[in-house]
Amino acid sequence: MKNFESNEGEVQKKKTSLLASGLSLSFFTLCSRILGLVREMTKASFLGTSRFADAFGIAFMIPNLLRRLFAENSISVAFIPTFKSYIESEDSKTTKEFLNATLTLISFCTTVVVVIGICISGLLIPLFLDSTDSVLLAEGTLLTRIMFPYLFVISIAAFFQGILNGVKIFSPSGFTPVLFNSIVIASTYALTPLLIKYEIDFVKLKESFFTFNWIVLSQSATAPDFKAQMAARAMSIGVISGGCVQALFQLPFVIRTGWGCHFTTLKKAFSNPGTRRVIALIGPTVIGMAAYQLNDVISTALAGKAGTGIVSSLQYSLRLQELILGIFAVSIGTVILPDLSGLAKTEKWEEFNRLLSQAIKIIAMISIPVTFYSLVSGKEIISLVYKSAKFNDESVQLTLTAFRWHIAGLFFIAMNRVVSPAFYAQGNTKSPTLAGILGLVVNMAFALVLIRPMSGGGIALALSLGSLGNTVLLFTFLKKNPAINVKSVVTGTVLYGAKIVLYSIIAAIPAYFARNALLPYFENRGRIAGCGGLVGITALIFASCGILLLIITKDPMIAAVTSMIKRKFGRN
Repeated sequence: MKNFESNEGEVQKKKTSLLASGLSLSFFTLCSRILGLVREMTKASFLGTSRFADAFGIAFMIPNLLRRLFAENSISVAFIPTFKSYIESEDSKTTKEFLNATLTLISFCTTVVVVIGICISGLLIPLFLDSTDSVLLAEGTLLTRIMFPYLFVISIAAFFQGILNGVKIFSPSGFTPVLFNSIVIASTYALTPLLIKYEIDFVKLKESFFTFNWIVLSQSATAPDFKAQMAARAMSIGVISGGCVQALFQLPFVIRTGWGCHFTTLKKAFSNPGTRRVIALIGPTVIGMAAYQLNDVISTALAGKAGTGIVSSLQYSLRLQELILGIFAVSIGTVILPDLSGLAKTEKWEEFNRLLSQAIKIIAMISIPVTFYSLVSGKEIISLVYKSAKFNDESVQLTLTAFRWHIAGLFFIAMNRVVSPAFYAQGNTKSPTLAGILGLVVNMAFALVLIRPMSGGGIALALSLGSLGNTVLLFTFLKKNPAINVKSVVTGTVLYGAKIVLYSIIAAIPAYFARNALLPYFENRGRIAGCGGLVGITALIFASCGILLLIITKDPMIAAVTSMIKRKFGRN
C-alpha cells in the first residue's frame, strides 16, 4: 500500500512539474513573441521600408534560413531522440562520447559553411537585391558577412537546448529568445548613435580587424538614409551578439546537468554510432524542410527585385500575422493534441471527430472576425505598431497592401495548425508534411504569376492561396482513415464559417462607419492617442456587436472555449 501511495505521489509530482514547466515555457514564448514585435517596431523606427531595411532583411534571412533547415530540424528530429536513447542505456561514458562527437561535428560543419558563406556573400546578394545599386549591394554583402557567424553560435545554442530538453529542462532555452530580442533592440538604440557620431566609415575596423577588402566606405553622413544604413549595421551586430548570449546563457545549465562536453577529433566525430544515427535521421526531414526554405528564398528574391521596401513591408506584415496566430492558433493546436492522441489510441473516433470539428469551429469563431476587423482598421493597426519618422505614410501603405492579403489567409493558416495534430495523433507525420510541401508549390506558382501585376501584394496573396491549398490537401489526406468523418467535419466547418462571416460583416458595418466618422477627430492626435484611440474604439464596437450576436444566437462555441481554457489551466 505504501509503495502504491509512493508511486502515486511520484506521478503527481511529475505531473505538477510538467505543468509548471509548460506554463513557464508558455510565458517565455509569449514574452518572446511580444519582444519580437518590439524588435520589428524598432526596425521600423530606424529603418522604415528603406533599401537598407531590405538589405538587412535579406542578409539576416540567409544564415537564419540555414539555421531553420539544419540546426532546429536536426536537434528536434534527430539529436534529442538519440540522446534520450543513450540516457536510457545508463552508459554515461558512451553518452559523453556521443555528446563530444556531436559538438565537434556541429562546430566543424557550421564553421565550414560560415567561411564559405562569408566568401561568396558578394555573389549571393545580387540574386536578391537591385544589381544596379552598388551601395546597396556592398551594404547587403557587409551585413551578410557580419551576421553569417550567427549560424555557428545559434547551432551551438540549439545543441545546448537539445541537451536540456532531453533531460526535461525547458525554461533556460525558452528564455533565450527573450534575451536575443532584447539584445537586438538594445544594440540598435545604443550603437546607432555611436556609429553616426564617428561618421561610420569603418576605416579603423577595416585596418585593424578585416584583412580582406570587404568593407565599402559608408555613404555621406548627409545622405537621407544614412541613419538607416548605420541602424542596419547596429542591428546586425545585435544579431550576432544575441546569438552568442543564447549559447553562453545555456552553458551553465548544461554543465549543471552533468552532461558537459568538449571537442574531440574529427575522426571520432564522424565515426561515432550516435552521430551517424543523427545524420541518417536528418536526411529525410531535411528534404521536407528544404521545400519550406526554398519557398522563402524564391519569395524573398522576387520581393527584392520588385522594388524598394517590398521585402521589409512583407516582413512587417508577417510579424503582425504571426503574433495573432501565436496567441490562439498554436495554443489551441497544443491543447487538443493530447486529447486527440488519447482518443485515437483508444479508437474513440466519434469523440475524435467531435473534438476536431469543435476545435476548427473555435478557430473560425476567432480568426474570421479578426480578419474582417483587420480589413476595416488595418491602416490604424499598422500605424499604431510601426509608424515613426522613418516609417512614413508610404511605408504604412506598402505594409497595408501586404497585410490585407496576408490576413485574408489567416483562417486557413490557423486551421492548418489545428488539423495537422489530427495526423500526429494517429502517428502520421508524412501526410501533413506532403500537404505542406504541395501547398508551398502552389504558393510559389502563384507568387511567380502575381508578383508582376500586384508587386508585394501578389506575394502575400500567394501565401494565402498556398495555405488554402494546404487546407484542402489536409482534408483530402484525412479521408484515408475511414473512421474519421471528414464530410461531416467539412460540412460543419463550411456552415459555421459562413455564419461567422455573416456575423463579422454585420459587426464590421458599425465599426467601419464609426472609423470614418471619428477619423477627422483622431487623425492629428499622434500615433498613440490618435491611432490607438481609433483602434480601441472601433475594436470595442466590433467586438461588442460580434459577441452580442453570438450570445443572442446561443452559439455553442463560447461554452466550448471556456471549457477548453479551464482544461488547459486546470489540469494538474
